Amino acid sequence: MNDFSQHNKPIVVTLCGSTKFKKQFREAEANLTLKGRIVLSLGFFEQSDNIEVTEEQVKLFEYLHYHKIDMSDEIFVINVNGYIGESTRREIDYATQQGKEVIYLEPIT
Repeated sequence: MNDFSQHNKPIVVTLCGSTKFKKQFREAEANLTLKGRIVLSLGFFEQSDNIEVTEEQVKLFEYLHYHKIDMSDEIFVINVNGYIGESTRREIDYATQQGKEVIYLEPIT
């Protein structure tokens, strides 16, 4: 039996970004997990997978995602080619207000 109690608690990170960047989300999930992070991500990628959702479902997803941010130590923003949409911008603002570290996939210009 492994004794993990002797180790520091792993950092929990929530991925934020547009659902059109599914490939980059999956790459970040793998890379961050290999670095010892606990990764919270999106449940699915409606834009990448062409899944239609109702307005009520969108509100539910936002509610769940903000709770993931609350559970996290930091957020990791998937900002492919510098793109940050309105909802991701709100998530960054929220995370900052909650004292979470904000890390970006690509440098902010």
